[in-house]
Amino acid sequence: MQLIGLLGGMSWQSSAEYYRLLNELVQDRQEGLHSARCLLYSVDFASIEAMQMEGRWDDAAEALAAAAKVLEDAGADFIVLCTNTMHKVADQIQAAIGVPLLHLADTTATVVKEHRVRRVGLLGTRFTMTQEFYRDRLASHGLEVLVPEEDDRQVVHEIIYNELCQGIVRPESRARYREIIRRLVDAGAEGIIYGCTEIELLVDQTDSSVPVFPTTRLHCEAAADRAMGAGRVRRPRLP
Repeated sequence: MQLIGLLGGMSWQSSAEYYRLLNELVQDRQEGLHSARCLLYSVDFASIEAMQMEGRWDDAAEALAAAAKVLEDAGADFIVLCTNTMHKVADQIQAAIGVPLLHLADTTATVVKEHRVRRVGLLGTRFTMTQEFYRDRLASHGLEVLVPEEDDRQVVHEIIYNELCQGIVRPESRARYREIIRRLVDAGAEGIIYGCTEIELLVDQTDSSVPVFPTTRLHCEAAADRAMGAGRVRRPRLP
């Protein structure tokens, strides 16, 4: 089994989900006492979040590339960046290391297409929803991407940073997400991408009338497949 390098801490709540899911997947496939071989480098999210808000993406890229290099030097066979938003600097991270970076948007798009969905609604941080780095990566796979209206984008973003990243899960926030999902479906979305690792702490398939694509789980599915040398051994189990 290959050694997975997890580049996390953005936030630590979502990194904990990555660790849990990877180990559940490996144990499910091999049974017994098997678990995932992985290394975790957890950054201080406060410093990364400040770089995001100040638009210092080059500084963020440098910091995360250095962390990825530590994982590579420690023996990781490939890197999993445990955050959607910071895939904005995925190319810079990949350029700094000699092992593959398993791109989250690519793994998600692959599964969306397997489910014969072409028009997707995207939820995430405001960076993920409005900037080209993520939407264009999905579009390169032939997907049409819809995002919420501006007011709804602000709600989605604030709940992520002010609640979910701090481990706060509120029923009223789930209700607001459900309303936003419904509006995306009314606008023509055939599926919904939960394009932020923390969103899966709040909503699941029961909160949407169309298929949802939880990027954390799908990323972990792909990482487990790669680590175990299996390619895609089974159709991902969407919640």
